[in-house]
Amino acid sequence: MRVQPKPLKQYPLFIRGFFAKQKRTYGEVLLPGLLWGRSKWVFASVALLYGALNRKNSPLNGVIRSMVTVRVSQINHCEFCVDINGATLQKRGASEAKMLALREWRSSDEFDDLEKAVLAYTEAVTYTDGQITDEMMADLRRHFDEDGIVELTGMIAFQNLSSKFNAALDIPPQGFCELPGLKTDAQ
Repeated sequence: MRVQPKPLKQYPLFIRGFFAKQKRTYGEVLLPGLLWGRSKWVFASVALLYGALNRKNSPLNGVIRSMVTVRVSQINHCEFCVDINGATLQKRGASEAKMLALREWRSSDEFDDLEKAVLAYTEAVTYTDGQITDEMMADLRRHFDEDGIVELTGMIAFQNLSSKFNAALDIPPQGFCELPGLKTDAQ
């Protein structure tokens, strides 16, 4: 990693509480949290935003949210994010075949119209030269109201923030997802 975590005792108490929950959930503290935690204000803001976007009553179901996070992570070359988000996608019920086809979703029969609309939009928002088209928005409107489109856009933007942060600081995977074919896109 390009930046090292501080000793746990040096983090504010409220951040150590998050770390304790991560340890209960994942069996260990997540490396990105240790780095985000070097700035208590940034950590708190990122944690609140993620919590708002990944809540159970989101208009986006869990599989869709996880597909978005994995696909953005693949594009942004974040091995940690592919690892943890791939494991979450698996826990949320996506088949192994669907997970492995995610990079080539356009040519796969694994994805339905909703998932294809979401993935097309995800890529257009994520790629610098991506174009958001009227047709793309019409496809999304068949599945989501405007609140849902805002939440989807927020989830994509958040995952771009997270995966670019982790990739820039060279945060390695922590071994949550054991599907080798889920790797990031070729550079």
